Amino acid sequence: MPSKNTHANLTLKPQDNVRLAKLCGTLDENLRQIESFMNVEISNRGNNFTIKGNETDVPKTSDLIQKLYIISEYEDLTPKQLHMIMNDDFENSSIVEGSTESVNDALRCKKINIKPVTKSQKNFIHSMFSNDLVFGLGSAGTGKTFLAVASAIYFLEQGLVKKIFLARPAIEAGEKLGFLPGDLAEKVNPYLQPIYDALNEITGQSQLNKLLEKKIIEIVPLAYMRGRTLNDAFIILDEAQNTTIAQMKMFLTRIGFRSKTVVTGDLSQTDLPKGTKSGLTDCIEFIDKVNGVSIIEFKSSEVIRHKIVRDIIKEYEKRDK
Repeated sequence: MPSKNTHANLTLKPQDNVRLAKLCGTLDENLRQIESFMNVEISNRGNNFTIKGNETDVPKTSDLIQKLYIISEYEDLTPKQLHMIMNDDFENSSIVEGSTESVNDALRCKKINIKPVTKSQKNFIHSMFSNDLVFGLGSAGTGKTFLAVASAIYFLEQGLVKKIFLARPAIEAGEKLGFLPGDLAEKVNPYLQPIYDALNEITGQSQLNKLLEKKIIEIVPLAYMRGRTLNDAFIILDEAQNTTIAQMKMFLTRIGFRSKTVVTGDLSQTDLPKGTKSGLTDCIEFIDKVNGVSIIEFKSSEVIRHKIVRDIIKEYEKRDK
């Protein structure tokens, strides 16, 4: 039976023209974005809003607008951030409540502040502060790598570590490295580009270049870690599902004193040769027995890319089950 059309009146308090401008966006672009996503019509006069739509979408939209208004007290609402929030799963209440408490969870780096959008993101950040070894598991688009890199930059800027070390296994997914142009560094750089992108967004290109030149930040293929022990460092292993058991053991035994280590991966997307067990899969079977280890699992409903990505992942999960 189709839902009935209804409407709701909403008054945002306290009335604050600056916050209202942030909420509505330039030429009301944020309101139009909300309308399109929630399938409703929104009109407002000052802090008085009217929402029209079916009886399911209207109350959800009202809740969303109130949460966004709270967030607007502390930060701007860009179309990108709005897109991320709306792509969260409201029915499962995985969105972090827009309150002073959630704002205090922000990673306040010099260039930008990064605030968790979902409960798993919030738990992930807390775990990186309270544990020496943290695993972030889940689908692409849940923010695992970005938050790990942001936390590493925060630790570096606060003087909690002296170095950041980021590694990825260089898996030949359909193409042979030997046939790619350039020297070895140029051959493996495409595998490391997502990490460069995250660093650039958090630090800015100029500062990133300085940190790379001074080797305060090192970004290398996983194989380059053999024989090293890393003290006073924030260490990240990304795309860990593509490690072999031997590689994972090698990585975990590189951890030095006063270091933080984060391992991220998606167990559903391995590029290892058929029949090869993932080092991440193997590790997760026993690593929770070790003190000082935390495992955070991100749900498909927490994907913060385009809504269609979340829906595609859900369909794959249904088929696999």
